Amino acid sequence: HDQKPAAAGGAAAPPRGLPLLRNAKHNKGSAFSHEERTKFGLVGLLPQAQEALDRQVLRELNQIRKKSEPIEKYEYMMNLLDRNVSLFYTLLCNHVEELMPIVYTPTVGQACIEYGYRWTTSRGLYVSIKDKGNVRQLVNNWPENDVRVIVFTDGERILGLGDLGINGMGIPVGKLQLYAACAGIDHHQCLPVCIDVGTNNKELLKDDFYMGLKQERVRGKEFEELIEEFMAAAVARFGRTVLIQFEDFGNSTAFHLLEKSRDRYTTFNDDIQGTASVTLAGVLASLPETAKVKGGAEKLADHTFVFLGAGEAGTGIANLIAHAIQEESGGKITTEEARKRIWLVDSSGLVTSKRTKLAHHKLDFAHDLSADKLEHLKGTEWEISEGEPVTSLEHAVHVLKPSVIIGVSAVPKTFTKEICEFMAETHAKPLIFALSNPTSKAECTASEAYEWTDGKCIFASGSPFGTVEVELSDGKRHTFRPGQGNNAYIFPGLGLGLLAAKAKVVPDELLYVAAQALAEMVTSDDRDTGSMYPPLNTIRDVSAHIAAKVAARAYKLKIATHLPQPEDLESYVRNLMVDPGYP
Repeated sequence: HDQKPAAAGGAAAPPRGLPLLRNAKHNKGSAFSHEERTKFGLVGLLPQAQEALDRQVLRELNQIRKKSEPIEKYEYMMNLLDRNVSLFYTLLCNHVEELMPIVYTPTVGQACIEYGYRWTTSRGLYVSIKDKGNVRQLVNNWPENDVRVIVFTDGERILGLGDLGINGMGIPVGKLQLYAACAGIDHHQCLPVCIDVGTNNKELLKDDFYMGLKQERVRGKEFEELIEEFMAAAVARFGRTVLIQFEDFGNSTAFHLLEKSRDRYTTFNDDIQGTASVTLAGVLASLPETAKVKGGAEKLADHTFVFLGAGEAGTGIANLIAHAIQEESGGKITTEEARKRIWLVDSSGLVTSKRTKLAHHKLDFAHDLSADKLEHLKGTEWEISEGEPVTSLEHAVHVLKPSVIIGVSAVPKTFTKEICEFMAETHAKPLIFALSNPTSKAECTASEAYEWTDGKCIFASGSPFGTVEVELSDGKRHTFRPGQGNNAYIFPGLGLGLLAAKAKVVPDELLYVAAQALAEMVTSDDRDTGSMYPPLNTIRDVSAHIAAKVAARAYKLKIATHLPQPEDLESYVRNLMVDPGYP
């Protein structure tokens, strides 16, 4: 009893007169030519001047820069999207470094928290547990037939902010805006989706302006059946190779849902795999720097990694690093041996084989803490006997002497002065990656990391810190421009590559290839400024490079269905990228 899909947007002739100026999809505002004004009944409805798109962009940018609060800038951008879609995307593309933190993290976090108070119009599809059994009809209500990328969330773990229910819709919306801006995927081909099964956020359940189901979350079999019904409906409507990206699902469901679906759909989880890929890229890009110093890592296997946070992001990064170490060794190091270089610290302390009742995704990194690893602690305040628990990050750092610490805990100020100083004492070029989002959740700030390590560390963050000036022990002020381990470096290019090849599945090998491709785009000039990532204003070139490498590997793995393989994949990929300007 499925209803027929809604007519695709753009199939009907564009409106005329004032309705045309109020239609965001077709509106060009002052850029309508005099011929177009006559043709579409716009004469007298616009000022006389015909303006170029660049002039319109400058006007909008000036308006945004006049606003003092990031959330005000976010609202202005969303209002622009409702007025003129082409102008919105041109503005975002041309000024991505300035505006990405506005349309996405960190500002989108506040937008999600205040979603019910700021809601103006629907920007995606809402699928609730009450729709179970009828999801195909909901999917058919979407007005676009040619959807290529879907980002969907159940809102349980939004950034580092916790369960926000349907308020989390701001994340799929923002992610897909970046797919369009950074990889040139047509915005009409992007579909944001929020799965509403309730929320366990008591404040939201009492909030008069919360717009989702006011009930505790539905879990288990019924929840999984709804997810499966939605994914099946999406493929039935949009085709087998439509990309379906999991976003901000809770730890208790994210791993299981990914494993359950990854061999049957073109799907990946950006929190687990995208974060892993962009983090691995930062570590790979740092190797030329660490190799310069005495005793510094020349390859991944030379590092010892300690993670603060053992959820989706932490174990996702750890697993991809282990895969990369194995690849780097040409198979001489097994995955199991690679994992022994990687340790996790969760809310109970260091994850070891002595710990009981560990979540399944932590078991591969529950290593033996043997007596020989504790020998160097004798006579110090950190001395423990074999089998005793290591209950803090600081203790774990003294036990393991890692060359890399990666924070994905969403607990701020956990990379303390003492930890950073110890890292600098034991390594000439330690890596300190404080990746938790938004900025308020970062494990330390960029200036703290540089000050406490006397400028020795290589720092990266999840949200941007901008240029940092720090006075070091030489008495001089030094300028650093730390890189942001932003998933937007990975998922747009990865998605574009998957679409180009029409890949049937997304194996971890493609995330590794994407990380390698991103690291290749980092120049010595970038490293000299302190950044292990390329400038954001090169993001479309970065995405094209990643997409071509991902597509090439998809063909090699025989998971591509777009046949025959194009001879020049990078040119093919670039031809797929849509210019955001007026048609």
